[in-house]
Amino acid sequence: MACSVEYIEYVCQQLSEVGNVRSRKMMGDYIIYLDEKPVITACDNLCYVKKIPVLESIMADAECGCPYPGAKEHYILDIDHKKEALNVVKILWKELPFPKKKK
Repeated sequence: MACSVEYIEYVCQQLSEVGNVRSRKMMGDYIIYLDEKPVITACDNLCYVKKIPVLESIMADAECGCPYPGAKEHYILDIDHKKEALNVVKILWKELPFPKKKK
């Protein structure tokens, strides 16, 4: 099941106070960008974030799953808990690289 447009709008709204948020549809699901860095993969109306060491203690109680077949396991971000979600996204933004430019 692909994400609903309403869900993606909600996710973007929840994150809007920390920077410029946009979404990009990719094969039925979405990538959510914060200030041009991809921070969330949204699939089946769930927000997935990469499992990186700096998030281990913060996301210790979070569910995990794969956003699509063949993907590495990710944390599932509870976007309804805005304060915690914003904290995770801010950390991801600092830790993740900008996408490489296409040549």
